[in-house]
Amino acid sequence: MKKVAVLLAPGFEEAEAIVTIDILRRLHIDVETLACAESRAVVSYHDIPMVTDSTLAARLETMYDAVVLPGGPQGSVNLAASDAVVQFIARHDAAGKLICPVCSAAARVLGGNGLLKGRRYVCSGDLWQNVTEGEYIDAPVVEDGNLISGKGLGHIFDFAFAVSARLLEDDAPVRDHAEHIYYPW
Repeated sequence: MKKVAVLLAPGFEEAEAIVTIDILRRLHIDVETLACAESRAVVSYHDIPMVTDSTLAARLETMYDAVVLPGGPQGSVNLAASDAVVQFIARHDAAGKLICPVCSAAARVLGGNGLLKGRRYVCSGDLWQNVTEGEYIDAPVVEDGNLISGKGLGHIFDFAFAVSARLLEDDAPVRDHAEHIYYPW
């Protein structure tokens, strides 16, 4: 079974996180939420408290098939400022695992820490203007090698289904599920 880490820092965009977690789990992909804080309790962008499965500190040495980085103005700033987060992403990227930022996370976390490595990506708003590496593509979801980036909350189902299809290496069950929830993917 494929295993995904969803990194949640204080201020994370809750809908981006929850929808992605929901879709992955519905497709029988093992998801572990990791707090990028001292406690498993993390408060989201809109002040919704969430208790994660574990902390990043407790799972630093664990290897996952994908790492999902929800956005959120403060959430992505907090992820980008964490050496542990940057090292965790870099280790997974070097191993060819999927790196999956949404919204502001591609620009702030990856672009702000030299982790885009010239790859094509999408992010929210005009944050791409501050990124000196990588190639910004204005699309709902952009895939380049092991990088899958999503533009933002309005495209979160597309992002979650794209990540699921890559992990399952088959889009048939993903399309069936999208149809089941009345989503035209």
